[in-house]
Amino acid sequence: MDDIQELIERLANDEDAVKKMAVFKLQTNIGDPSFAEVFIQSGGLGKLRHIALNSSGNTLAYALTSFSRLLELDKGWDYVTPDLITRVVELIVTHPLVNILRGAMSILVAIVSHPHTSHSSRGSYNGPFGFRALKPAISAHDEFLEMLVGRLSSADHALCAHSLQLINALMRDSITNDADAEWPKFIKRLQDLGVIKAVFILMQSSALQDLAHPLLEFQALTKVLLRRWRDVKVDLEVKEHRTALKGLHAASAPEKVKSDDRSTSSDPKKKPHNPEKWRRLGFETENPGWEFGEMGFLGMMDLTDFVRKDEEEFRKMILEQSAKPMVQRCPIARASLAMTSLLYQQFEVDRSDIDDPKTFQVLESRTNYDRAFRPLLLQWSRLHTSSLSAFIRLWTESQAETDDFDKVVELCRVLIYHFIGQANRTKDVQEIEDEMLEMDCVRLRDLQMEILEHSYESAWGNHLSQVREELKMEAMQFVKEQRIRCLLQGSWFPVSQPSRASRIDLQSVPWRYVRLSHNRRYLHYCDYESETAYEPKLEELPEKIDLSTVSSVVSNVVPASLSSASSSSGTLTPTFGGQKLASTKITIHGYPPGSNNGKNSNRQEVVLLALHPQSHSSASEWLDGLLMLLNQQPITSETSKLVNMVTNYGLKIRLLNVRYTDDYHKSPPELPNREDADDDYYYSLFA
Repeated sequence: MDDIQELIERLANDEDAVKKMAVFKLQTNIGDPSFAEVFIQSGGLGKLRHIALNSSGNTLAYALTSFSRLLELDKGWDYVTPDLITRVVELIVTHPLVNILRGAMSILVAIVSHPHTSHSSRGSYNGPFGFRALKPAISAHDEFLEMLVGRLSSADHALCAHSLQLINALMRDSITNDADAEWPKFIKRLQDLGVIKAVFILMQSSALQDLAHPLLEFQALTKVLLRRWRDVKVDLEVKEHRTALKGLHAASAPEKVKSDDRSTSSDPKKKPHNPEKWRRLGFETENPGWEFGEMGFLGMMDLTDFVRKDEEEFRKMILEQSAKPMVQRCPIARASLAMTSLLYQQFEVDRSDIDDPKTFQVLESRTNYDRAFRPLLLQWSRLHTSSLSAFIRLWTESQAETDDFDKVVELCRVLIYHFIGQANRTKDVQEIEDEMLEMDCVRLRDLQMEILEHSYESAWGNHLSQVREELKMEAMQFVKEQRIRCLLQGSWFPVSQPSRASRIDLQSVPWRYVRLSHNRRYLHYCDYESETAYEPKLEELPEKIDLSTVSSVVSNVVPASLSSASSSSGTLTPTFGGQKLASTKITIHGYPPGSNNGKNSNRQEVVLLALHPQSHSSASEWLDGLLMLLNQQPITSETSKLVNMVTNYGLKIRLLNVRYTDDYHKSPPELPNREDADDDYYYSLFA
C-alpha cells in the first residue's frame, strides 16, 4: 500500500525523469487486478490521465500502455472522457513513434470493444461507447481511417497487429451495434481505402505468428459481413435494390420496343411490358426479387459486380444467348446465384463465430496456419466472377440444356472444391483463376468421379471396400470369359520364333492355327505353310491337346507387377520382311498321353505346344486365357488394367445411383401402427 502511494506521488512530480520512471514501473504492475484496484482507490487514475493528456515521448507511451491495461481489466471507465478520446485519435493521426501508437490504438480498441466484451457496470460514466464514442474525434480528422489502414503495411508487426485490432473493433461494432444501418457505408469506405488488399497480403506473408489473432478475427468478421449481406432481403421498394436491378437490365442491351407494339397499348405514354425482360438475363421468372431469396443482397452484389467488371462482355453474352432456343440458353443470373451459394458453402460462412475460443486453438502450432487461414475468402468477388465464367464455358462445351442446370452446377462445385478449397495459403489468386479457366469438361468429370469415390470411401469405409471386392470378383469373371472367348475364336501363330536380328519374308514363314474346342476341354491346332485369310474350322484341325494333361503354362511375358520396370529395358524385337514381330513365347507344358496325368513319378513333363503371339494384346489374351482355363490367376498388365477398369466403372455406376446422404448405419424406420390409420385405403392381391 505504501509502495503504491509513493508511486502515485511520483506520478505528480514536476521532474520528467521521476515521472517517467514512475509510469514505467506502473505499466509493469497495473495488469494485476488487486494492484489496479488499490491504485484506483488511492486516486492514482486522475494523475495517470493527466500524464496521458499532457506528456510526450516515452513518458506518454508508458502512460497510454498503463491506461489501456486498466481498461482491459474493465476498470477506469470513469476517466474515459471526450478530451482523452480526442487526444488519442490525434496521436494516431499525427504521431510517428511506434510505442506511442501502440498504446493509443490499444485504448481505442478497448473503448470500441467495451459493449461487445463487457457486461459489468460502467461506473458513473454515461458517455457513448463503441464506434459512436470515436465519431466526433474522427470527424475532425478525415485522414484517421486512411492512416489506420496505412499502418497495416508497417514493417513493425506489433504496430500492424494493433492497427488491425482497432479496425476489427470498429468493424465489429459497426456491424453488430449500428441501429441506423450505416454499416455498409463504413465497410465500403474501409474497402475503398484498401483494407482487403492489405490484410490479404498479411495473410499470405510469413508474419502470421505476430498477427495470427487479429488476422483470424478479420477473417471471421468477413464471414459475418457475408452473412449480413445474405440476410438482407432484396426488396424492390428499396431504392438501392431497385437501382441495381435497373442497372442489370440496362447493361444487357434490352431490345427496343417496335412502333407497332407501342400502338397496340391502350395508354400511349405507358411502355409495353417485355414478357421476357428478366428471363432474358437468366432468371427463372419475371420476378427477380423473389429469386434472390436464398442469397439475398449478397447474391445481387455478386451479379452486379460480375456485370460491372465487363459490361461489354455481359451484353455480348446476353445477345448470344437470346439468339438461341430457350431450352439451350445459359441462365446467367440463375447461375450467378448458384455460384454465390457454392462459394458460401465452400468457405463455410455459416460456421463462423468470432467469440468461440476454440477458433484460436488451431493457432498453437505454425503447421496449422494453412488450415486456419483462408485468404481467398477476401477475394470473394474475383472468385465469383471466375466461377460464373467457368459455368458459362462448361454449359457451352457440354451443350447443356435447361434440365442439365443442376449437373453443370455440380461440376462447378467440384471445380471450386479442387482449385479454391484445396489451395494452400500462399497460392496466388491469379493462378487459381487461370487454372479454373483451363479446366475442360472431360477432365472435370473425371475429377468429379474421383472426389465422389473418395467421399463415399470416407463415409462408408468397410461397406465400400466390400462392394469393391465383390465387383472385382465379377470383373475377374467377366474378363475370364472374354479371354476364353478369344481362344474359342482361334488365332494364327508362326511355328518358330526367328532370331532377333533376322529379316524374313512373311510368305516363307510356316504358321500354326490354334483354337479352343466348344466344350473348353481341348486345344486344337494344325500347321500350315503360310497364314491364310480363311480361318480353319475346328474339325479341320487334327492335332489336339487335352487340357487335363497340361501341368503349367510359362512365358516370357512380363507380369503386371514388373511391367513398369521392364517398359524401359529396351528388349529387341525381331522383324519379318521389315515388319516388327514380337519375341514373346508361350510354352504349354504337360504329360503326354499314357502318362496317367503325371501320377507316375518316372514320367517327366514335356513341351506340348509353343505359341509365338505377334502382339502384346494377343499374348495377354492367350497367356491369361490359358491360365484362367487352368483356374490360375492372370499375370499380364493388360488383363490387370482391364479388371481394374471394369471394377472402377462398376463402382462409379453404383455410386451414381446412391445419394451421399444415405446412411446404411441407421436402423430401418418404425412400422406404422393401426391406431394412426383410418379406413380410407385399399390393397390388391395382384399388386
